[in-house]
Amino acid sequence: QVQLVESGGGLVQPGGSLRLSCTASGSTLPYGIGWFRRAPGQERDRVSCINRASRLTFYDDSVKGRFTISVDNAKKTVHLQMDNLKPEDTAVYYCAAVPCDSQNMGTSHVWGQGTQVTVSS
Repeated sequence: QVQLVESGGGLVQPGGSLRLSCTASGSTLPYGIGWFRRAPGQERDRVSCINRASRLTFYDDSVKGRFTISVDNAKKTVHLQMDNLKPEDTAVYYCAAVPCDSQNMGTSHVWGQGTQVTVSS
């Protein structure tokens, strides 16, 4: 069974950038990979996903124009480039194997440790 591991989080000032990585180990990278986030005291929300076969991508309205998702098949890694970060982007970010197309992304019941992103001055 594939295991997905998140990395790349950290502390950044508003307007700054971070690049998160989601790397598969133990198996091939699933066709659909999604990023989710959970802010303190809130439910886990969808952020973005990519289908590595069709290259279709989905973005939640809250991140459109600021975040870019991409896939490196050779490295079995999906990246989430986050630019113009805002304090409200502060959350633990998770990746998971999910159905993905340009209109929607599915959810998962299997979660890893996540990576913390803090946007603060």
